[in-house]
Amino acid sequence: MIKVGVLGATGYAGIETVRILTGHPDVKITRLVSHSFVGKKISDVYPAFRNVCDIECCALDVDDIAANCDIVFTALPHGASKEVIPAIYAKGVKIVDLSGDFRYDSKEVYEKWYGEPHCAPEILAKSVYGLCEIHRDKIKDATIVGNPGCYTTCSILALYPLLAAGVVKHDNIIIDAKSGVSGAGRTEKLPYSFCECTENSKAYKIATHRHTSEIEQELSHAANDEILLSFTPHLIPQKRGILATSYANLTTDITDEEIYDIFAKFYKDEYFVRVLKPGMLPETKNVAGSNFVEIGFKVDHRLKRVVISSAIDNLFKGAAGQAVQNMNIMMGLDEKAGIDNPGFNL
Repeated sequence: MIKVGVLGATGYAGIETVRILTGHPDVKITRLVSHSFVGKKISDVYPAFRNVCDIECCALDVDDIAANCDIVFTALPHGASKEVIPAIYAKGVKIVDLSGDFRYDSKEVYEKWYGEPHCAPEILAKSVYGLCEIHRDKIKDATIVGNPGCYTTCSILALYPLLAAGVVKHDNIIIDAKSGVSGAGRTEKLPYSFCECTENSKAYKIATHRHTSEIEQELSHAANDEILLSFTPHLIPQKRGILATSYANLTTDITDEEIYDIFAKFYKDEYFVRVLKPGMLPETKNVAGSNFVEIGFKVDHRLKRVVISSAIDNLFKGAAGQAVQNMNIMMGLDEKAGIDNPGFNL
């Protein structure tokens, strides 16, 4: 059995990781680290875990982690991971980081968008971007993986095949994305309280959201050219799920069937990517609680544009599920192990 630790186990991404790992056939959870709940059982913090996982949360001790874990998930706030990870990395423990700290090819891009220096650029340079369907071969041999953001996963998977195929132009790409409130994390901040969120939808961080830089980085690889795009996130009154609608101008006349063939060929061996037939569009309820992404589209011949709609669960494929998928690849396990389940349905 692979011995696993989760740092930041009581946040939303952390506890979703714990929930998934409790059902993983090849894993034993050995350490749950939580700054806020040291000495408390995880089942006292989240009663849903009673009789399933009653491990006591502990403070971070790097030597203890190294002695008791083969791999750790760091579900820590942005900025905190890069302070903690170097000591764990030095012990030879494998790491899947769910923060934004180790997702970038360039420390300069990170520092520009996060507004602070990166204290471990040498580790950043060795980190692999953990979008499994794109970087699987590099993930296999990685010691540290930067698990992608939720908006990022949903948007990149929708646009990557078309940019790689050269059928959409590189300029004027627009992504309009909507997320459930759990995407903000477990927080007491007023804007995310029930009364502020229910019966309300709003855009936020227009032209400044950090995930813009992540999306641009990966789509630039697909296009072999620098991609700059407009990304607008929205907060919607549901707990979980992301729906991203992406707009890209076409380079040539093309049919819905031809677009479908590009997607189907690109993702033909990808279990977790569902490419919908022309005329079908994704809904968040069909992927909630699962590691699946659904992609649908429509060619707008009048405007010579393709509109792509993609949906994921922000806590699963957008965070914890993808993190476990990365672990499976890194540890040589069945990639679907522990995450091969349908969504909630209701």
